[in-house]
Amino acid sequence: MAFEGRHLVGVDIGTSAVKVIQLRDSGAKMHLLKYGVEPLPPQSIVDGHVMNSAAVVDALTKLFKDLRISQRDVALSISGNSVIIKKLNLPLMKRDELEEQIQWEAEQHIPYEISEVEIDYDILAENNEAGQMDILLVAAKKEEIQDLVDVVRQSKLKPFVVDIDAFALQNAYEFNYGYNEGETVALLNVGASVTTINILFGAISQFTRDITNGGAVITEEIQKQLQVSYNEAEAYKAGGQLFSQEVVPQEVMGIISNVVDSLTGEIQRSLDFYMATSSTGEIERVFITGGTSKIPYLRSAIERRSRVPVELLDPFRKVTFNDKQFDPEVLKRQAPQATISLGLALRKQREKI
Repeated sequence: MAFEGRHLVGVDIGTSAVKVIQLRDSGAKMHLLKYGVEPLPPQSIVDGHVMNSAAVVDALTKLFKDLRISQRDVALSISGNSVIIKKLNLPLMKRDELEEQIQWEAEQHIPYEISEVEIDYDILAENNEAGQMDILLVAAKKEEIQDLVDVVRQSKLKPFVVDIDAFALQNAYEFNYGYNEGETVALLNVGASVTTINILFGAISQFTRDITNGGAVITEEIQKQLQVSYNEAEAYKAGGQLFSQEVVPQEVMGIISNVVDSLTGEIQRSLDFYMATSSTGEIERVFITGGTSKIPYLRSAIERRSRVPVELLDPFRKVTFNDKQFDPEVLKRQAPQATISLGLALRKQREKI
């Protein structure tokens, strides 16, 4: 994929917050121009559906105003149950033939009416000797896409690209770490309500899955078990990340541990399924990111279950910034939340195969 034109502003509309990043080319690296996070009220986004469009519009408008971003062209992404990603093996054919064939393939593999989804695809690999080609088929519910596009347009922004979280995550990883040929790496973005998994073999995505579980479950369990408000539960969860039992009730650490154990169990089942059905070999490294990845117990729990080294993915690893504009310590703390928006901000206005 080749990219031309200006970089788009990356806009990640998550369950708990809106994140915005603007980048500028700076030689081999990228320079961070603007970055901001604006929290959303609870239940603004539920299962990928925009339930409180006014809150999202307000958050976007405030971010662009406060950050003084004049550029209106943005890249968005979606995730969750509204997104279907399938890897297909098809007979080798020309692109115009594939255009016709892909519609039929989509009807066979997508569990929705074709009229309800937007379809796209990419050619991953071609094997001339075997006469076969690997295709990545992507479908997303039109309703979910339209919801996001509408709130963005209401915010006086222009959506150029609607991506998938799993691929924005891959963009951020590729830019900061590159690929090692023959290496299998699992990327995990653990957000408030969705955990995105993307397993790469070299530069090719082999397996993706969105688990509808994340940090919001911890907040809900603290609320339920301790009979406290949402804000109190969030504060307890943040204190729990510091493992300071003097700051939060003793029960909080147990609640966090139980929810994290459940989540890591779901993650491990996905990793096990991939390894049982793939011929690319064992997963050699796991990278985690997303707001919930800041809970220290999560990293150790995944490492213990998978028996694979787990690293925190640093989306700013190869990004330069002005330390008079951005406090390095604050940026480091906020980095896990920035990964998807950074992956989106790497997109440009014109892209061609």
